Amino acid sequence: MLKRFTVAALLAAALGSAAPAGSAERPITPDDVARGEYLVAVMSCGDCHTPGHFFGKPDMTKYLGGSDVGFAIPGLGYFYGPNLTPDDETGLGTWSTAEIVTAMRTGVRPDGRVLAPAMPWMSFARLTDDDAFAISAYLKSLPPIDNKAPPPAGWNETPPAPYQQVTMPPAR
Repeated sequence: MLKRFTVAALLAAALGSAAPAGSAERPITPDDVARGEYLVAVMSCGDCHTPGHFFGKPDMTKYLGGSDVGFAIPGLGYFYGPNLTPDDETGLGTWSTAEIVTAMRTGVRPDGRVLAPAMPWMSFARLTDDDAFAISAYLKSLPPIDNKAPPPAGWNETPPAPYQQVTMPPAR
């Protein structure tokens, strides 16, 4: 009996100490960063997270630094693509790679707030562990940009900046 308990305890300790693929303990390699850069480009992250994009003149000096135009979702509110650079005050600087992966895949930020429906996290939930980690590694590798995107606002509040109207299909 003691032998089975010891084996079970050792197995539990070994499994509990294994770092998941997207965890902060995983070292970031240049290949991860290159893969993440590629994925961010093909997934068009810059469209919603770069100022000027929705005006047809993206400010590439603030690439992924947060949008200046948001989305109005009827009945829900106004949402602006946040700064994805590792700036501690206005971006993801205080987030771990694992927290970025979790937000991308579950739509939930480290503070518990649910991401706006415009963020396609349900599609991103299907990213492989390696690809999700690579995106996070790339975002953490960017130079920090001090650029605060407008905050979200409720539907009955005054929007803090320009926005696009999202038309929702009728309920069936």
